[in-house]
Amino acid sequence: MSERPTLRQFEYFLALHEKLNFREAAEACFVTQPALSAQLQQLERRLGVQLFERDKRHVRATEAGDALVGRARDVLSRVDAMMESAHARCEPLVGELRLGVIPTVAPYLMPRVYAGLRERHPKLKLYLREGQTADLVARLEDGELDVLLLALEAKLGGAETEPIFSDPFLVAMSSDHRLAERDALCFDDLKGESILLLEEGHCLRDQALPACERAGTWEVDAYRASSLGTLVQMVAGGLGVTLIPEVAVPIESRVAGLAIRALDEGPGRTIGLAWRGASARADEFRLLAASIASSYAEAE
Repeated sequence: MSERPTLRQFEYFLALHEKLNFREAAEACFVTQPALSAQLQQLERRLGVQLFERDKRHVRATEAGDALVGRARDVLSRVDAMMESAHARCEPLVGELRLGVIPTVAPYLMPRVYAGLRERHPKLKLYLREGQTADLVARLEDGELDVLLLALEAKLGGAETEPIFSDPFLVAMSSDHRLAERDALCFDDLKGESILLLEEGHCLRDQALPACERAGTWEVDAYRASSLGTLVQMVAGGLGVTLIPEVAVPIESRVAGLAIRALDEGPGRTIGLAWRGASARADEFRLLAASIASSYAEAE
């Protein structure tokens, strides 16, 4: 039997298959380009197939390369699962943890809970990746991330989940808006208002849009923001109103000219953790959820 490929070679294979550029793949793997190239050539010899077509200008995956990339991911995923199982038998929440967080949570929640997490789990080393829900779920399924922090109402595939806290939506508007005179609002008050929402791909948009449609508002199609901070700035400028999650209020309420009001019986979302159903670290992730909840409550 020929010598088996190494896990490192599989990692290089996946990196080049994604980047289709030797320099970028080498940088992603933190190795030199010649080292990556040599290991991939050795992988091809051990497998007995050509994985990539190379010339001076382009790199293309061969049919064999495309066919084997899923199996390579599966190999690394199974090794990760074995390591997770081993870690779970030791002290919980120790070592590296790759956490994916959505943009409408990351800048508002993580600074408030990070100190508490570090105090509770001093040996935990968090690596954060911010991204939209669909991208994070795909990376979780591929084994690139260990656990996600996001709205549990989103499409999460077969992930297991643990709720952390409810995050109701409030109404944000300019301080001279006619509704700013009221202490609290109901859906009927929003009828006929122009509403601003985030661009496609943000789960906050998907959660807010049905509620806005029920309220009889109409979306400003000419403007869709890529971030909640930008959205709030435009609302403060009088372009319309929007729904803002409660977790973002302590930061976004600092914007000059902005008014935020409670919405009676309004919509909201549930913030929690999601992880692969086959993960051996489920108990750890539930402990992490409890730690985040405690740290969030202490930061209030």
